[in-house]
Amino acid sequence: MDSLYHPFKSERAQKQYLALYDAKAKKWPVSSQTKMVDTSFGTTFVRISGPENAPALVLLHGAGGNSLQWLPNIAALSQRCTVYAVDNIYDYGRSVYRAPITGAADYVVWLHELLEALGLGGHLNMVGLSYGGWITCRYALQFPDTLNKIVLLAPAGTVLPLSSAWIIHAVPCALPFRFFTKNFLHWLLADLARQGEAGRALLEEHIDESFLAIRSFKTKSLVNPTVLTDAELQSLKVPALFIVGENEKIYSPRAAIARLHQVAPRIHTKLIPAAGHDLTMVQAEMVNKAVLEFLSQ
Repeated sequence: MDSLYHPFKSERAQKQYLALYDAKAKKWPVSSQTKMVDTSFGTTFVRISGPENAPALVLLHGAGGNSLQWLPNIAALSQRCTVYAVDNIYDYGRSVYRAPITGAADYVVWLHELLEALGLGGHLNMVGLSYGGWITCRYALQFPDTLNKIVLLAPAGTVLPLSSAWIIHAVPCALPFRFFTKNFLHWLLADLARQGEAGRALLEEHIDESFLAIRSFKTKSLVNPTVLTDAELQSLKVPALFIVGENEKIYSPRAAIARLHQVAPRIHTKLIPAAGHDLTMVQAEMVNKAVLEFLSQ
């Protein structure tokens, strides 16, 4: 952990990745300020956008990404909220971990320390995408009084286990060959690939970013996103909205909704047409509207 270029593999890897990150950050469509916030697990990078006195909204991105995943959504979300887009402490981005994350409890402690350091809590809303949705749900179970509402965008695990097809496509990405990253993302983000030349260009950009991150950062294992028991889902006190694309690949979207309707009917659900795990990109307007309407109710 004492390497000058930690969490990167080398100085060259650090420079390459941060150059790409900073170039993409220039596309952030609204004004923002950034903070590095210290926690017991390391320093966490946060990008803050929106009016100062608006309701606070924390965004947690998906695995293998960073807070810039919210580029298609931030303009809409920051009109009504003070938005805190976080780089996961144990993923790619500008956050720098000091201690490993070994379980869901570690993520909860890290997130709670982060929110306290930012002076947030009490009437806070949180939106989690994929892996970030799982973290959001685990946090809501532990600290319900800190939150007002949560939105789970195709949360990894949480409702159903990851599909065998996801495992088959994702595992080879650990190998240092762009082919496997490309194969996985073309499968996972199929609706984006179908959005004509612009969609395919965005997908290729996403593949390049993901492959560079894999090559740049030291290898580490993310905690497996677990499935909540019926009792855990039923005990969730925070009002929640579950949003999933009709073409989701990480699990059956309709089976996930059916389980929630059966065991935890208080959790609201919404199925997004013509979208899969890329729902925040290919149906950004629809997703933004659903999130804001739910938070304002």
